[in-house]
Amino acid sequence: MHTDGMNIGEAASASRVSAKMIRHYESIGLIAPARRSEAGYRVYTGRDVQVLQFIHRGRALGFSLEQIRALLALWRDKARASADVRRMARAHIEELNRKIAEMEAMRRTLEQLAASCHGDARSDCPILDDLAAR
Repeated sequence: MHTDGMNIGEAASASRVSAKMIRHYESIGLIAPARRSEAGYRVYTGRDVQVLQFIHRGRALGFSLEQIRALLALWRDKARASADVRRMARAHIEELNRKIAEMEAMRRTLEQLAASCHGDARSDCPILDDLAAR
């Protein structure tokens, strides 16, 4: 890391967040705008990269941007109660369980439809018929 900070490409590489997403996160206020060099280029500090890594990990765990915004606020608030963070994590787990159940139901339906399809040269197709009936 340079003593005067990193450019956006270096910050992207260090945080595993693309430069495009870094600019997007700045535009929506998820992260503070980077300070600018005299030439007008964004300059990122090690702390900025930590925040980007936090966001990257949160996204990898399936948290929405709004949930990450709330988690960032809790992370920055040293007076927070860990119970608040745990509550958010538990709510997210419940949402993931709901989505998993929905996806499992979709898979079962598709497995049944695929099993009922002849998969040959015939034009009739139970999969397409099911899609058209809905």
